[in-house]
Amino acid sequence: MLKVANISKSYGEVLAVDNLSFTVKPGEIFGLLGVNGAGKTTTFRIIMGLLDADQGEVTLNGKKIDYSVTDKIGFLTEERSLLTKLTVKEQCLFYGALKGMTKEKILKRLDELLERFQITEYKDRKIKELSKGNQQKIQFITAILNEPELLILDEPFTGLDPINIELFKKEIIQMAQKGSMIIFSTHRMEHVELFCKKIVVLLRGRPVLEGYISDIKEKYRKKNIFLKADIDKEKIKKIPGVIDVIEKSDELEVKIESSDVVDNVFEVVKKAKNLTKFVVEEPSLNEIFVAKVGEAYDK
Repeated sequence: MLKVANISKSYGEVLAVDNLSFTVKPGEIFGLLGVNGAGKTTTFRIIMGLLDADQGEVTLNGKKIDYSVTDKIGFLTEERSLLTKLTVKEQCLFYGALKGMTKEKILKRLDELLERFQITEYKDRKIKELSKGNQQKIQFITAILNEPELLILDEPFTGLDPINIELFKKEIIQMAQKGSMIIFSTHRMEHVELFCKKIVVLLRGRPVLEGYISDIKEKYRKKNIFLKADIDKEKIKKIPGVIDVIEKSDELEVKIESSDVVDNVFEVVKKAKNLTKFVVEEPSLNEIFVAKVGEAYDK
């Protein structure tokens, strides 16, 4: 288990991380989220032993993270860190050696991953000759080459099309199923909802939202109703508990304060002509993120 316990880190008078705690168990995919400058990168560096926290500690399976543990960690950075003049094979031999892998094991694992990501023909091509999407695949391969117990992914889907996002998603889920601990960071909340169950959202180094996504959505209370009917949206707006009514291309999105308002909306809408849709949905994580971070900024 990864345990982050009460860590804080300052740069001069700037408090980058403020008494942050969370745990990630084997098989969990954990979302560490926040706006730019929220403290995510500093947290990653402390977890990997690249920075010392001013207070608190980070342990992996009960052991403080040092050079004897880092071979068990994989990290995909937001910025590309590839040596572009090397071939794919040379790049992976270099990274694998840094993780203590033998040449034989590196090449075997590389062949497996190149086939899985459908880029076997690029093995002897130089990194700089590859597209941005394929460079991102190679960066991901270098991060998981050593089959890490702990994998940190910072904006892993950068430059990828929907098909390749699915490839990455499948690999990440399989690694979790095999017991890897995965920390996932992105600004795209819809990607978080693909596979994260637990999250913490940072603002100025402190959590403003944390816990299981299902619990967060339940506590938020606000719901959305999507409906199709011949009805004046102003009529719906007058219903107590309705926050807003938004016109979409062929339907209305009705934002309500809580599920208690659903019946009142339906009583009005059911009398409308051509009612073909009435669906109540949880708010998106993106909607909650914007609301909660916005509230915290205003404090």
